[in-house]
Amino acid sequence: MDAHPLPLPSPAEIAERAHVVALPLATRFRGVDVREAMLIEGPAGWTEFSPFTEYDDAEASVWLAAAIEDGWMPRPQPRRDRVPVNATVPAVAADRVADVLARFDGCRTAKVKVAERGQVLADDVARVRAVREAMGPEGRVRIDANGGWNLDEAEHALHALAEFDLEYAEQPCASVEELAELRRRVRYMGIPIAADESVRKADDPLAVARAGAADLLVIKAQPLGGVRRALAVVAEAGLPAVVSSALDTSIGLSMGVALAASLPELDYDCGLGTASLFTADVAVPALRPASGMLSTARPVGDPDAIAVVTAAPERRRWWLERLERCHGILASAR
Repeated sequence: MDAHPLPLPSPAEIAERAHVVALPLATRFRGVDVREAMLIEGPAGWTEFSPFTEYDDAEASVWLAAAIEDGWMPRPQPRRDRVPVNATVPAVAADRVADVLARFDGCRTAKVKVAERGQVLADDVARVRAVREAMGPEGRVRIDANGGWNLDEAEHALHALAEFDLEYAEQPCASVEELAELRRRVRYMGIPIAADESVRKADDPLAVARAGAADLLVIKAQPLGGVRRALAVVAEAGLPAVVSSALDTSIGLSMGVALAASLPELDYDCGLGTASLFTADVAVPALRPASGMLSTARPVGDPDAIAVVTAAPERRRWWLERLERCHGILASAR
């Protein structure tokens, strides 16, 4: 693994290379209809800084470190030239599932959002049933609760959803302790437990592995500080990994693809097909699944496409101010 120190270009240098965009979503996802991101044309290639707007500066600064690494340093040597990806089904009504899946060409796996605030378990069951019916018996179906259930709710929900032959349940509960206990309770059901937020939002991303709280890890390049740091977490955890995205643009997804392409083992389809959830794109080639796969070829920003989705001036100012604050955090830690 490359041990070179992270370069730290000045905020002014980054700002000169930055484009702030607002991409509309075809379906509301994570409570948003528009996804904002800062795209940066780095000397090593296009990169992305896109922590969600509600994240504080300390958390967001880790995403900035990832963007700088990816834009100013060469990527690790890939082990494969394509990566398989899953379809992502937001918390839509069951009768909209087919339309969502149609946006993901050739994907053999679907991740289904569950435990949405304001919905009930019956909504989840209907959605997952519709996905299973659409995917057929050979398709793979995984669920993602984003930590939305408590321990007893999660156990009850997994009982209700077990008939759909789940590949795994991602972050059914919020805490490491709950995950460990849930894993113990449902082991007889044969449903593996995956950890996402317990890895990417934790002070210690390895705690979940040490606690025996998960069967596999969901790894995201930006929230972990870059491809190299994510590779190190996987190596130290000693658990299978699923590479996923944080609703990135095609530029940010490319960072995740670089991570997936560099892993020694890639046993699961990756959650990197989410550009299909947007109604526009910013890069060529757009990182949308073709026959269930993404190429590892690095995309570049498309000036014409970026112009169409450029954010309002006040939003650009907001992102540049955030960039300054996060850069200060990185600089003070050196």
